[in-house]
Amino acid sequence: MIFDDPIRGTDGSRRAFLRAMGAATAAALACGEPVPVSAGEPVRQPEPTADTMILLWLAGGMASPETFDPKRYTPYEIGVPAEKILCTFPSIPTALDGVRISQGLEHTASVLDRGVLIRSHVVADLGNILHSRHQYHWHTGYVPPQTVAAPHLGAWVAKVRGPRNPAIPAFINIGQRLEGHGEVEELKAFTTAGFFGSEYGPFNIPYPLDAIAAVRPPRGVDRDRFARRERAYRRLMDEGPLAEMASDYHRQSVVRAMDNAYRLLNSPEREAFDLTKEPKAIFDRYNTGRFGQGCLLARRLTEAGARFIEVTTEYVPFLSWDTHENGHATYTEMKKQIDQPIAQLILDLEERGLLDRTLVVVASEFSRDMMIEGVPGSTAKDQSRAKADVMQKPIHYGLHRHFTGSGSVLIFGGGFRRGLVHGETAPERPLVVTRDPVSIPDLHATLLHAMGIGPKTAFDVEKRPFYVTKDGKGEPIKALLARA
Repeated sequence: MIFDDPIRGTDGSRRAFLRAMGAATAAALACGEPVPVSAGEPVRQPEPTADTMILLWLAGGMASPETFDPKRYTPYEIGVPAEKILCTFPSIPTALDGVRISQGLEHTASVLDRGVLIRSHVVADLGNILHSRHQYHWHTGYVPPQTVAAPHLGAWVAKVRGPRNPAIPAFINIGQRLEGHGEVEELKAFTTAGFFGSEYGPFNIPYPLDAIAAVRPPRGVDRDRFARRERAYRRLMDEGPLAEMASDYHRQSVVRAMDNAYRLLNSPEREAFDLTKEPKAIFDRYNTGRFGQGCLLARRLTEAGARFIEVTTEYVPFLSWDTHENGHATYTEMKKQIDQPIAQLILDLEERGLLDRTLVVVASEFSRDMMIEGVPGSTAKDQSRAKADVMQKPIHYGLHRHFTGSGSVLIFGGGFRRGLVHGETAPERPLVVTRDPVSIPDLHATLLHAMGIGPKTAFDVEKRPFYVTKDGKGEPIKALLARA
């Protein structure tokens, strides 16, 4: 097993990732229309228990021991070996008897009886423990590189289930900037509809407070002028690189995406994007920053008819959950950003009668541990180097290194059981799963089952079937569902 630098990986692996993703995107553009694989008969889909899925993505690697799977707590003290520290926060009780989570998540603890807490999520060992590879794997279900661009989970939902409301984009991505900071190309690699085409891709809203501006014509541009601009853009598109690189299907998909955007600009439903319409008291409960505002926007868009919404704390290298130093202080701040908005979203959906048909998922690309970079079985050199670490400054106190041997996922509503803790991890290092492991294919199969999409759903791409779960082998975990 080869472990690259725990922060970025080798430059070579990053370059190889980007080259492969660029080639896959080009291949996807050249593909014709993907058609369902039915073997002569339509795929029989499960009866959906959810109409909308909201993915709350804690990008950067949320450490389970510091959030939803606390272990032994050790206060900070100079000279304490890193190997002695499993948690830097004490645990707190929750609404479930005997179940505890990490301090700083008191609001989430109060609604835990409404959902399922998975403590045994295991992500694949991909050799290079890079955020880019793991985020791509989690969001698409496929390990990069692929020969064509794999669609984001939201694009699968948009394609197979279709829009709930024709005026509202079926797939909306909130909080992630795709320009202006590190590793944007890696993020763009999976934040797409892949071979499905632009019309099924995400409607991106980097700043929730500015969402309404994205669905209104620019100031000073009336409808006639906007229509002229649209016609001019289409002419440029017909004469540009897309006309040479893309198939007829993908060129038409871009046109349909533009038609959808134009429909939204002229629809009264666009007011759902306006957070100023919320009463101040409710807005303030969510207003912990962009993530909290994104949760409020997700609730409004769920009411308006969105099909799939992702809200992210945003992946930017070395920020937010990407804690390679100063973990304890950073987690203190991150918990303030996510705790009340997550709980308020659940309570608001429940109060409005929407939680039963809305699937809310809290997840991250992998966990973290102070001792082990990657999965158990790291080399003796890695182990000895880690055991030499001791607390010298507060910036050393926290769970920093990437860990794929276990992780936590929190799921509410949408046909899932209430008040369930699934799986278990070891009480001492290595904190590996010891009971009921949940892989990405099986987790996706379970979420998609609730959304009315079977794991063997497939489309013909370049004369081969491409499944919604890897090779169609994901299996719904019936123990998590209220109706097996």
